[in-house]
Formats: sequence, structure tokens, C-alpha cells
Amino acid sequence: MSELLYQHIKKFTNVSEADFAKILTFFDLLSAKKKQMLMNEGQLCRRHFFVLKGCLRLFFIKDTGVEQTTQFALENWWITDNLAFLQQQPSSFAIQAIEQTEMLAISHEAQERMLSQFPQMERYFRKVYEKAFAASQLRIKYINDYSREEIYLYFAEAQPAFLQRVPQYMLASYLGFTPEYLSEIKKKHLVK
Repeated sequence: MSELLYQHIKKFTNVSEADFAKILTFFDLLSAKKKQMLMNEGQLCRRHFFVLKGCLRLFFIKDTGVEQTTQFALENWWITDNLAFLQQQPSSFAIQAIEQTEMLAISHEAQERMLSQFPQMERYFRKVYEKAFAASQLRIKYINDYSREEIYLYFAEAQPAFLQRVPQYMLASYLGFTPEYLSEIKKKHLVK
């Protein structure tokens, strides 16, 4: 399964198989059951996760007690509370497995050692963060510029896998809807 990470790295930078074998030693292979928490709000953010199989989500609890999902990660995606991970501080978010998930995890300290030994991984992570930042910018634009229905339709077209794998209440939370409103939109577009 670690071959997935190797293929992902090769999209952005050159890494030999021998170097990748050494890079892999900085990671732990982890497994999480459906609904298992990998990190709770307020815990020190110790790891950055690369999903090999399954799905994770990043979320926080609003003052009203409602969960607000801010990110999902399917296969070949990275997920963590970036600020807390980089600063090694308590997280403002929680990370949960949505389904049975296999992942590679790297600690902050291991990542720093890896980056100093394999400078080409700096380029890899820069490219990963650039893509993630661009996606965040687009999401902010859509939230502020599109109608709620347009947001759903864009998301359904851009990320159809999520519609099949993510529970409706989590998807609604991510899109900023109530589950009932999301259900209405889905029904409306199934009829057509």
C-alpha cells in the first residue's frame, strides 16, 4: 500500500526507489476503525496523515454543539490541523475516520528529520500545500459567491466519490447546510 505514497510523491518530485525505502522509515502504518477518533480538539497535534485506503475528516464543535466539518481526505490525500502540527500545539480540530481507514502517519519531529535528509521532499510538501491552499481559496469563493444549490452541484461534479462515501449529515456540515436542506437539493436533482 505504501506504493500509493511513492506514486503521489513522484507526481511532484524525483525520488528513487532506494530513497523512498528510507523515506518510508519515517512513517508509521496505522489503521482506524469506522468512527474512531485519531485526534480530539485540545490534544497536541502530533501527526500528519496520508490516506492509503478509507476516508478521514477534520472538524470542530461549534459553541452550539454542532459539528462543523472543514475537510475530508480520501485515498492519496493528506490531512492534519496544519497550524497546530507546524507549531506543535493543541489542536482546534478533531480528526475522525469516516470508514475503516489505512494510513501512513508522520510525526512533526520525524518529518523535520526526513526533510533535512531528503531535500526533494521539501518540494513535494510545498506542492501538496500549494494545491491544498488553492482548493481552500476556491472553497471560500464558492461559499461567498455561489448559491447553496450551486455549491452542492459544483461539489457533486468535482468530487462525486464523496457523495457515495460520506454520510449526508457530514457532507451537509462541510457544505454549510442542514441535512434536511441537502436532502431537498438531492431530491430536486434526482427528479430531473
